[in-house]
Amino acid sequence: MASYCLTVTRLRLVLGSGARRFHVCSAFNAKAKVAMSRFEPNSTVNYEKMHENINIVRQRLGRPLTLSEKIVYGHLDDPVGQDIARGSTYLRLRPDRVAMQDATAQMAMLQFISSGLPRVAVPSTIHCDHLIEAQIGGVEDLQRAKEVNEEVYNFLASAGAKYGVGFWKPGSGIIHQIILENYAYPGVMLIGTDSHTPNGGGLGSICIGVGGADAVDVMAGIPWELKCPNVIGVKLTGSLSGWTSPKDVILKVAGILTVKGGTGAIVEYHGPGVDSISCTGMATICNMGAEIGATTSVFPYNHRMKTYMEKTGRGEIAVLADQFKEDLVPDNGCEYDQVVEINLSELKPHINGPFTPDLAHPVSEIGATAKKSGWPLEVKVGLIGSCTNSSYEDMGRAASLAKQALDKGLKCKAQFTVTPGSEQIRATIERDGYSKILRDVGGVVLANACGPCIGQWDRKDVKKGEKNTIVTSYNRNFTARNDANPATHAFVTSPEIVTAMAIAGTLDFNPETDYLTAANGEKFMLEPPTGDELPTKDFDPGQDTYQHPPADGAALTVIVSPSSNRLQLLEPFDRWHGKDMEEMRVLIKVKGKCTTDHISAAGPWLKFRGHLDNISNNMLIGAVNIDNEAINKVKNLLTGEFGGVPDVARHYKANGVNWVVVGDDNYGEGSSREHAALEPRHLGGRAIIVKSFARIHETNLKKQGLLPLTFADPKDYDKIRPDDKISITGLKTFAPGKPMTAVIKHSDGSQESITLNHTFNANQIEWFQAGSALNRMKELQ
Repeated sequence: MASYCLTVTRLRLVLGSGARRFHVCSAFNAKAKVAMSRFEPNSTVNYEKMHENINIVRQRLGRPLTLSEKIVYGHLDDPVGQDIARGSTYLRLRPDRVAMQDATAQMAMLQFISSGLPRVAVPSTIHCDHLIEAQIGGVEDLQRAKEVNEEVYNFLASAGAKYGVGFWKPGSGIIHQIILENYAYPGVMLIGTDSHTPNGGGLGSICIGVGGADAVDVMAGIPWELKCPNVIGVKLTGSLSGWTSPKDVILKVAGILTVKGGTGAIVEYHGPGVDSISCTGMATICNMGAEIGATTSVFPYNHRMKTYMEKTGRGEIAVLADQFKEDLVPDNGCEYDQVVEINLSELKPHINGPFTPDLAHPVSEIGATAKKSGWPLEVKVGLIGSCTNSSYEDMGRAASLAKQALDKGLKCKAQFTVTPGSEQIRATIERDGYSKILRDVGGVVLANACGPCIGQWDRKDVKKGEKNTIVTSYNRNFTARNDANPATHAFVTSPEIVTAMAIAGTLDFNPETDYLTAANGEKFMLEPPTGDELPTKDFDPGQDTYQHPPADGAALTVIVSPSSNRLQLLEPFDRWHGKDMEEMRVLIKVKGKCTTDHISAAGPWLKFRGHLDNISNNMLIGAVNIDNEAINKVKNLLTGEFGGVPDVARHYKANGVNWVVVGDDNYGEGSSREHAALEPRHLGGRAIIVKSFARIHETNLKKQGLLPLTFADPKDYDKIRPDDKISITGLKTFAPGKPMTAVIKHSDGSQESITLNHTFNANQIEWFQAGSALNRMKELQ
């Protein structure tokens, strides 16, 4: 590394009047300015500190480091004294910034308000993208959302102003696209209250999805805990071409590693094939890494990232990144815990689903598989966009196919929707004619928001329960996720394949081999898609949708009406009573997959994300009860009657009866939503006992004072009956690494004991004892 790098102090980003101004203080550049916007004061790019930490840790460990390790260990609170062991020790980290989407920001800000702190300690932003329902089209849907969600938007804007948090207004775009365009850069560590925060890994960042309570820790200036991740290496060789896209890389990886294969690990892409992928393509791959349970995913810094930063007004960061490039790529000879190799030259277009994102099929085989499986072949709707695939390149490649169809007199046979990822993308593809082409082929351009990807879709073309197929360029396709219809077969693939299938109208269309019929009867094949990686004329920023917080918001007031059904101030959860948990009821024994969508559904329930009591009425209503194979139907063991899961939980709580949930493998996979932990705690739950947990959900449960426990022997799941009473013993001697015992009392009078494991460390045990992490934070103030 060049000798002057150690004299670089930092790159300070200071907001000017309507423009971003960089002030670079270093031995080689006294001051540099470049037109930018929407950065808050005191945000820093500090490569020098990261470089120092990396050298300390490398010398301590005595081995080469992966890129993931460099960035993570480069943000250690105590690089000298921190115990570091992949997969076991807990790291105390200092992330650079926090980002929150509006659905999770409500609870995060309510918790921050409860902390009593005057202002956030790190740069933080709120992004309004989740509460806009797709109905008619972008303009109409956005206006309706502003009216329907006025109370929530006002709360978030005023809370942001008071506590120093930047506010991206509705219509600005999807959180992850905004981060990529503005806040991510090589080497940054960012946490976000959304599971697809890893999108930023496409720009060489370590961006990790967390629950709101984790965000509160970082905003409070407290070191953030993360179990030291393992590192899975994905070596890419060859190069992408033809119909194969970056999306196919992660679709293939998901098929290999499955929905839990990345749990506890960072997925690090490397190898000569990396350079054939655009920066936004790399972001697509990292984004969907959430579907394999990965802590995050990351790519090494290269010329693609540099060009993207220059095009998005961050050329000065690229200058510094070039100087510190050795810290932004893996060391030669570094070792991975597992290695997957993919030859991009041999990779074929893929499509995954239905009902799970790891059921991978080559596009060439999906037709035969669908026929054999009885999946509907007619594609009812094709949907492109979302945080995973809404870049300029994505839209251009889709438009190139639409233009071919139009030139032959064709339009889409299926309904077709287009979701721009940001206002900048919307304005640029409108200017450059892509939007017109996509509309002309039959597309409806939706608002710059999440929309159907998260269930914000007022779908009218099929009835609930009607079997049908949709294809999307989204990332997740759990049962009923997109449209609340459990009979919808949702498949995820690239925007190019979605567009081709929407034009053909059928799932068994393979654009590499199959013909379409033009309006004049001529047979023709679609040529492989083409599209510019970045716009030739620079990006059009569109409308200014950013609200910068004032320098001092102490005098401002945040109002939450006691009569509101959208917002509710939080009351502290009760402390642990100091004894074992005795004779708790089994609220539900869940059968099979139980994602956060099953535990706390999105869609129409998003409106209650700021009101804990109201949103608790959706707790576990999507989970399958093993006792009767029914959804949202459990037996109330106090009355003998059947009722909805939340109703029975409320009855138990009202009668002083504690309860547990029993679950299967990878419990809580999917979203980062902490409501899936807050709701059980609010309604009287004490423990969640499962075969295994998804990472974010396990942490969220700990944060809220619940006991996430796993069977030492997974077969013990079969020993628990729905009418059992369960006691958890050993809480008085609760210690890291020490198992607990569950005593199971059966209704026939017999009983048996089983061993339960946990992953609590000493600090997390204090959360449990205090009643929640927030309670513990307040105790320490």
